[in-house]
Amino acid sequence: MALHFLEGFFLSKYAFTLAALLAAPQALAGDQFTLGRTLLLGIGDSGATIPLLVCRPTKYVKVKAERGLTLERLVVTYGDDRTRTVRFDREMDKDQETQWQSLGTRRCVKKIQVYGNAEGSKAGVKVFGRR
Repeated sequence: MALHFLEGFFLSKYAFTLAALLAAPQALAGDQFTLGRTLLLGIGDSGATIPLLVCRPTKYVKVKAERGLTLERLVVTYGDDRTRTVRFDREMDKDQETQWQSLGTRRCVKKIQVYGNAEGSKAGVKVFGRR
């Protein structure tokens, strides 16, 4: 009888540890997620568009430069076709990130346009969201 109790204790401890390990990446994934990636060209006035296949509830956004670039602004389009402009007006080096910028309230984002210029011929840009 005591052996079954110890086996049950071991199994429940194992199950708890396994559940905690599986839940940890989901908790981290819920904090920050990638909204999309696009390329900025060296010269241009039109924005690089990131269309989202599924509307993503987002309250904060930040941008990461994969190469040197000048980031002017993001235009975020919500599910009801309203837009919000988030201004950055800054130069960014490779692998540099902006601070989190608030969109006001958590809204469903369906499209993002990135405005800016690459230092070379093109520069990759990642846009992250947070709930």
